[in-house]
Amino acid sequence: MPSPTYEERIKAYEGRAAAVAGVGKDPVNEPMIRHWCEAMGDTNPAYAGRHAMAPPTMLQAWTMGGLSGHTGRSEAYDELFALLDGAGYTSVVATDCEQEYLRPLRPGDEITFDALIESVSGRKTTKLGTGHFITTRMDVRAGGELAGTHRFRILKYAPAQGKPKEQPSPTDRSNPKNRSNPKNSRPRPVINRDNAGFWEGVARHQLLIQRCCGCGALRFPWLPGCNACGCLEWDTVEASGDGTVYSYVVMHHPPFPAFDPPYAVGLVELSEGVRMVSNVVGVPYDKVRIGMPVRLEFQRYDEELELPVFRPGETGESGEGGGG
Repeated sequence: MPSPTYEERIKAYEGRAAAVAGVGKDPVNEPMIRHWCEAMGDTNPAYAGRHAMAPPTMLQAWTMGGLSGHTGRSEAYDELFALLDGAGYTSVVATDCEQEYLRPLRPGDEITFDALIESVSGRKTTKLGTGHFITTRMDVRAGGELAGTHRFRILKYAPAQGKPKEQPSPTDRSNPKNRSNPKNSRPRPVINRDNAGFWEGVARHQLLIQRCCGCGALRFPWLPGCNACGCLEWDTVEASGDGTVYSYVVMHHPPFPAFDPPYAVGLVELSEGVRMVSNVVGVPYDKVRIGMPVRLEFQRYDEELELPVFRPGETGESGEGGGG
């Protein structure tokens, strides 16, 4: 019987346990909730007091082992890392995480968890280098009841060597390489069940804002529940498209093939009162100013991707360059 290939060996780790019957080092407690809220600047009254709930995004915090780690850790994760290290994929970077909340956590809840290696990708080439994406899923329980799921994805990779090859200008859409080469295309937004309606609106050239059916508060970005009153029911209102630059940054580094730095990224306050991050286009990056009136438009980047961006309004300074 032939020996398994390298790809077969790493794929064999899919579905194996990464942690079994882990126990949170502390029950859900008021001091940790308070420290978290102070760090985040979150003053929601739902998170204060003995009978408060913990902010849902603290889900992973209750499972962290600190410097001394946890008991119940499986050897599978270490074995997989050793295998990848041996193949030359010695660097690691976190790429993203996803969380799903099923019930609130409250002071006194005892936390337990199990984790497994959900997927190991095939070999992928990225700007950082070539490697494999590893996704771990953790099921978090309170009193034995599933409270939420945390998915964490990393890239285990071999750093790219040497100077990257010169890329055609990503703003030159007449160059066929920019249309056909995926390395020169914009990164795609992550679309999930919580924000799918927003992107459906973008496809119709509508900028949709969530509105709570309980207290009427508008919110952006989209969330599964109201951060003012906790209501889970919502509808949408269409933004007028008028706004002002509340704050902005000018991106110089790192250079990605799909972008042409320097360019301005603005935090735009819409006339409805919510704020969103987007590119400020149609004006040199060094002419963007706080308080500048801007107007929504939808800009197409390739055959599949169209994004909301903002262009200076009638009273803003006009010009070319530096845009999205």
